[in-house]
Amino acid sequence: MVELTLEGPGKNALSTAVLEGLLAQLDAAEGQPLLLTGAGDALSAGVNLKEIATLPPEGIAHFLSLLDQVVRRLYLWPAPTVVAVNGHAIAGGSVIACTFDLRIGTTDARARIGLNELAIGVRFPPAALAMLRARLPTQHVDRLLLAAELHSPDEALRLGLLDELSDDVLTTARARLAALAAYPREPYARTKEALRRATLDLPASALKVFEDEVVPSWSSPALRERLLRQLKR
Repeated sequence: MVELTLEGPGKNALSTAVLEGLLAQLDAAEGQPLLLTGAGDALSAGVNLKEIATLPPEGIAHFLSLLDQVVRRLYLWPAPTVVAVNGHAIAGGSVIACTFDLRIGTTDARARIGLNELAIGVRFPPAALAMLRARLPTQHVDRLLLAAELHSPDEALRLGLLDELSDDVLTTARARLAALAAYPREPYARTKEALRRATLDLPASALKVFEDEVVPSWSSPALRERLLRQLKR
């Protein structure tokens, strides 16, 4: 089993460097059972808004490509995966958490968990959106994506953003991963692939929308202005 840690400025905010670092850790893990947690008291506070507000269009395209790679690799990882949501998991932090087979959350009521991308003013990349649609409970998916709310751990559990809460989230996550890792590896990998592969086999039309609309929307002057105003608060 391999333990990975998300670590970076701003409560492990997802920057180009953080995503590249995570992909490098996944390369080194070589398909072994994975446990992910965040450095300090958060999994991730979401996308690094300071970086997004200053990246040129080609930098935005590279960042979103990295995020797409992370989502695909974690969601389709051949071995069991467990995430220890040790604090905030906001926007992109919750996207990453949802790629894992089991999501163990802290009982700390101060933690905030949710998919508030629309409140920030950004669109979901198509692979992330398809993964979330498949991963979240049907009766709650519209609220979770469109209301753009942040939730306490108890509410996140009720809505299906988490699978379990624990007072000792890392110890519980390790125990759950050990139990899953004890299963025969090949049947687990093949069943997981059969369940999930089609979710990310996106049509050409979705990829065109991503290139023609989603990527430009992330680098638009209107979004940059909105983010800069938010960062000044």
